[in-house]
Amino acid sequence: MKSIAVVILNWNGKGLLEQFLPSVTQYSPEATVYVADNASTDDSVAFVRVNYPEVRIIQNTGNFGYAKGYNLALENVEEEIYALVNSDVEVTEGWLAPIIELFETDTDTAIIQPKILDYKNKSYFEYAGAAGGFIDKYGFPFCRGRIFETIEEDKGQYDDATEIFWASGACFFIRKEAYRTLGGFDEDFFAHQEEIDLCWRAFNHNYRTRYCHSSVIYHVGGATLSSNNPRKTFLNFRNSLWMMVKNLPAGKLFPILFVRLFLDGVAGMRFIMLGRFPHFFAILKAHFYFYLKLFYFLNKREPKQYKNYYKSNSIVWDYFTKGGKVFDKNFNNSL
Repeated sequence: MKSIAVVILNWNGKGLLEQFLPSVTQYSPEATVYVADNASTDDSVAFVRVNYPEVRIIQNTGNFGYAKGYNLALENVEEEIYALVNSDVEVTEGWLAPIIELFETDTDTAIIQPKILDYKNKSYFEYAGAAGGFIDKYGFPFCRGRIFETIEEDKGQYDDATEIFWASGACFFIRKEAYRTLGGFDEDFFAHQEEIDLCWRAFNHNYRTRYCHSSVIYHVGGATLSSNNPRKTFLNFRNSLWMMVKNLPAGKLFPILFVRLFLDGVAGMRFIMLGRFPHFFAILKAHFYFYLKLFYFLNKREPKQYKNYYKSNSIVWDYFTKGGKVFDKNFNNSL
């Protein structure tokens, strides 16, 4: 059986560790459990040392966010499979066995996501990943079980082990060999959409990303940065643009970016109409950083980009105009 490391990134999260670490240690007998700490100023590291001596602690020297925080921590982790798990995740009994089996039986698969349900409403999918992610032609992410703000009830409609385009960073399994070949997460992103960028790069390297419904976890979501926080808006819009510059096919890069920038403007106007002015300014700030580092990210492009990266021509059009709010079979066939 392949060795597996469950690695939880922490920053001032003692309360979350108290609440959710017990399920991880109880239901992960196959794994070595690590807490990678981003220089917390609370006593979360001391809490783990005293109460969970079997958990290994990796101490980073600063708060490096999700991307660099994991990159630094995983330099010290040698298990064959990495399970990157948010500190606000409750795992279930037997959650690792089907993941390990899928890795062992499908050698082309490098990344796997479990079924992610809402900790606060356990019969529904959770926003950050649900039953596996895709993007549209213009880089907007969506999931089976969650399109924009419409979240589906889990009725077994996605009980499969299908190929997906991206796996959620809330609970992200990846082979160590693939992670290191790809160079890990892009540290310029800090946090948000770095997992989509990594999956897109994996796709361009002919790695497969899969969803495994028989592994189930519950995610709180927004425990570190709420969706109401303009900084989250800034990171999502900025990082999405950077990701597209890195990964879009060469002949399509600038035409698609032009449309995407226009659609971002429409989103900004919607924030103004809703009176959410800090979010409007967050989009403006994201575009400023996009232009500032455009040539820098053009130089980070890899030699090969595939054209068939997207599942929908425009999820914005499908959702807001055609009423395609649920990723069911009919909607899937229209993508």
